[in-house]
Amino acid sequence: MKELRLMKGNEAVAEGAIRAGTDGYFGYPITPQSEVMEYLMAEQPEKRTGMVVLQAESEVASINMVYGAASTGKRVMTSSSSPGISLMQEGISYCAGAELPCLVVNVVRGGPGLGTIQPSQADYFQSVKGGGHGDYRLIVLAPASVQEMFDFVFLGYDLAFKYRNPILILSDGLIGQMMEKVELCEQRPRNTVFDPSWTLTGKTPDRERNIITSLDLDASQQEKHNQHLQEKYRKAEAEEVRYEELQTEDADYLFVAYGSSARICQKAIQLGREKGIKIGLLRPITLWPFPKKPLAAIAPRLKGILSVEQSAGQMIEDVKLSVGCGIRVEHYGRMGGMIPSPEEVLENFEKLFIKK
Repeated sequence: MKELRLMKGNEAVAEGAIRAGTDGYFGYPITPQSEVMEYLMAEQPEKRTGMVVLQAESEVASINMVYGAASTGKRVMTSSSSPGISLMQEGISYCAGAELPCLVVNVVRGGPGLGTIQPSQADYFQSVKGGGHGDYRLIVLAPASVQEMFDFVFLGYDLAFKYRNPILILSDGLIGQMMEKVELCEQRPRNTVFDPSWTLTGKTPDRERNIITSLDLDASQQEKHNQHLQEKYRKAEAEEVRYEELQTEDADYLFVAYGSSARICQKAIQLGREKGIKIGLLRPITLWPFPKKPLAAIAPRLKGILSVEQSAGQMIEDVKLSVGCGIRVEHYGRMGGMIPSPEEVLENFEKLFIKK
């Protein structure tokens, strides 16, 4: 029998962490994602599954605890919001360099600086271009519903261990705080991902001890390691593109939007079609790898594309790179935590593309 529950997005991530068989969660409270830790503390998952939940002294401590626990091959994760994720960037780069599977959740709020506690999508560059140092990539999943906040925990772990790489779930304060019905799956057992071939389990009779590090003072060896990482990223880019299309078959125009902006665009499309304007939507589910080929395939039969973002315009750069110069691409967005309405999106679309 299906278990249905009304939950906040942040609560769904937390319940997903428990049911996905997470071994350890290490975090630090920050609005608008504090309910993740609050829910885990209230649920006491150590009694349900043996999962460890620990509030660290800072975000820097959190990501380094993740580094240590991930070295043992366990399912581990952290969550934070924009300024906290900024503090974690060095540790995320270390995890990527050391090829450690782990899950990081960012419930984005407005910036720059401490900014506001309201929803935003202005962490796109930081997420998909590599917010830390060095040539590394994260697979970035962008949920657009509370259900996906739950589901993407499972998907994130699967991808993390498939590629031995950190996975980022890029949400925002709107998805994190809103409440929807969630279909919950059964509990996944813990300790099913333990792999002694690379993990820190100590020396055994059949092999030497493993060493986990992202440091190599030999430049030629570091380059060889980087080449290996790039091959892994190319494989992910070829195999892990995820996206959703809505009413694109007959569309003259296209919205490109992710997360909460994609939800707003769905209503804007309905309003536009009621006025006889054929608009469709392409929603990237993976922001990296970005759905370049699907977008490029749609573009030749369109009159224009509008990138809708809760930012000054970041994803639009990837949209333009995907479709080239043969089609007009414009941006509409709100900044600092302001959320556009569907009517607002459609009005600005019409100003840009329809009204002379």
